[in-house]
Amino acid sequence: MGAKRAKTGAAFPRRRRVSGIINGTRLVVADNSGAKEVVVVGSMDIKTRLRRIPFATVGDMVVVTVKKGPPDMRGQIMRAIIVRQKKPFRRPDGTWVAFEDNACVLVTPEGMPKGKEVRGPVAREAAERWSQIAGLVSIVV
Repeated sequence: MGAKRAKTGAAFPRRRRVSGIINGTRLVVADNSGAKEVVVVGSMDIKTRLRRIPFATVGDMVVVTVKKGPPDMRGQIMRAIIVRQKKPFRRPDGTWVAFEDNACVLVTPEGMPKGKEVRGPVAREAAERWSQIAGLVSIVV
């Protein structure tokens, strides 16, 4: 029999990630910045295995391009924070959460929201991670 190995790793568990949003996913814009629909073209700070599709989940920042909205915004590359996703994800307390649509809030590269209000519910994970967005929402789930 082999010798026992010491348990290695961080003192706290890493945040579990669910592959809810990938490149090419269309998101509804939940703020009043003007854009109506965007497409994800990249994920920020996501490091994965070689040839694995990078993904994002609620609370992550992604790079998007505007597909529907005013003509001056259409085609622009922007950053956004994901606030809702259809794919169910599990919270540390054991509850499962899923929303009716995939939605995001457009932000500046520093993380300041472009709009002044956010429509619809926002996941608690996104509100805790981005306090600027938490101040604009009316419903946190």
